[in-house]
Parts: sequence; structure tokens; C-alpha cells
Amino acid sequence: MTGVLIVRQPHTEKELEAMYDLRWRVLRKPWNQPRGSERDDKEEEAMKFIAVLNDQVIGTARFHNITDRIGQIRYLAVDELFQNKKIGTNLLSSIHMTARNKRFKYIILNARESAVGFFKKLGYSVVEPGPLLFGSIKHFKMKKRL
Repeated sequence: MTGVLIVRQPHTEKELEAMYDLRWRVLRKPWNQPRGSERDDKEEEAMKFIAVLNDQVIGTARFHNITDRIGQIRYLAVDELFQNKKIGTNLLSSIHMTARNKRFKYIILNARESAVGFFKKLGYSVVEPGPLLFGSIKHFKMKKRL
């Protein structure tokens, strides 16, 4: 991986569309979900983060308020070509810093079973079983104290 990785919020409509496309390709397409399923009713109020390398959006995550002290991360996705290269860790570090600056106390998320170990390494703990997505993807509700 050559170049400088930058984690920031999207600045242009083109970056937003690249972010949504990445979400769909990584999180929805493998389960035959339609375009549009990578978005929900919290898009307008949520803070979106992208990881950019050489002007290409290669990672994304979203953060929104549950309460004034609890935030939730959703839609963490990294392009398959860049997985296992700390892109997700960098995205989460930026979200954690932003959440601390905004005085959040906790972050929650629903992690796919395959990602639980990744989140545990970053200080998250399993709270309870989470939803079953698309009838087959087990999730676990996880929480981190900031």
C-alpha cells in the first residue's frame, strides 16, 4: 500500500457516492441485497467517515447519536483489496477521537460474528447477541467505554 491514508468526512457528492457504493459492495452485494439497502433514515444526521488513499475511497464508517452520551457506529466497510491493512482501525480511531471530543461516554455497535475479535482488540466487549441479518449473518451487540 503506497501513498498517504487520510481519514476524514466526505467533501463532495462524488465522495459520498463512492462511500455508498463501497458500503453496498462490501456489506450488501454479497448477500444479493439491492442498491439502496446500504442507506437508512439516519443518513442526514449521522457523521460519515471515509478512508482515502490516492484519491480513492477505500474505507468508510458512520457514527450517530443514540443519546447525548451514547453513539453508535454502523456501516464499517473496507474495500477487499485493502482489508487487514489497519484501514478499519484508522477509521475507528478517528471516530473514537471525535466521540471523545463531543463528550460521548460509550459507543455501541452490532458486529458481525466474524468481526468480534477485531472489535475486542480495540476495547469493545460483547454485551449480548444481536440481530440476525438477511436470515444468516449473526451479530453481537458490543460496547466500548471512552
